[in-house]
Amino acid sequence: MRMALRHVFVLLVCAFALFPILFVVSAAINPMGTLASTDLLPSGASPNNFVNLLTSDSYPFGRWFFNSVFIALVSSFASLLLSMLAAYAFSRMRFAGRRVGLLALLLIQMFPQFLAIVTIFMIFTRVTELYPAFGFNTVWGLLLLYLGGALGVNTWLMKGFLDTVPKELDEAATVDGATHAQIFWRVIMPLVTPILAVTALLAFIGVMSEFLMANVFLRDPESKTLAVGMYGMIAGDHRNANFGMFAAATLLTAVPTVSVFLWLQKYIVSGLTAGAVKG
Repeated sequence: MRMALRHVFVLLVCAFALFPILFVVSAAINPMGTLASTDLLPSGASPNNFVNLLTSDSYPFGRWFFNSVFIALVSSFASLLLSMLAAYAFSRMRFAGRRVGLLALLLIQMFPQFLAIVTIFMIFTRVTELYPAFGFNTVWGLLLLYLGGALGVNTWLMKGFLDTVPKELDEAATVDGATHAQIFWRVIMPLVTPILAVTALLAFIGVMSEFLMANVFLRDPESKTLAVGMYGMIAGDHRNANFGMFAAATLLTAVPTVSVFLWLQKYIVSGLTAGAVKG
């Protein structure tokens, strides 16, 4: 009886989790392409929503897709590198201001980046005048904005993982004549693969789904990201007419995130099962 109740509970949880996915898939293949005509089980199936989405002149989805994936990949890689360097310094080195720096990173992260939107807006207004390529409505400007707020959490996360790596490995490499750079790249980096994969995945997902800052800084249709562009598809009076295309865009947007997860999954598993010290 208890086992049967467990199976029923699991089935209910699965149904609850799959319901929104089924609804989105149904809306994406619905021939009518409107919110009013969308049912949980569509009466027909058609790729018209995907075709209209990819060929629409009003909604350059291909450009939005490229902008989001490019910003997410570059931002994830850059934030990962900077955070790893900072975490290595805080974990392995002792210097004046180390404790204050760690506390400062922690305290700064307690306040959301959006609280500084007025100051950031004024800064980027001046940057747009002096360096238009890094100002408003540019991919590089939004990329710099994301990099400015990605250091704190990732640094703390990686430092905690680095503290679990035995320092005897560093000492052994130093005895063999290795420099700090060689220890970092050849000894430490292969051992912290799990945290690198997890941090990269979280950073990628965070940038792909970020909306508030991008909505403030991106107004040109060609410079928008997926979150901002797709919001415009169903804003106001367009909600009913474009819901089919919006559902299709949602499914296509999930492809990069799922692909990155599947690519990093093997590094997470292999890193967790590999031992650094045998004894």
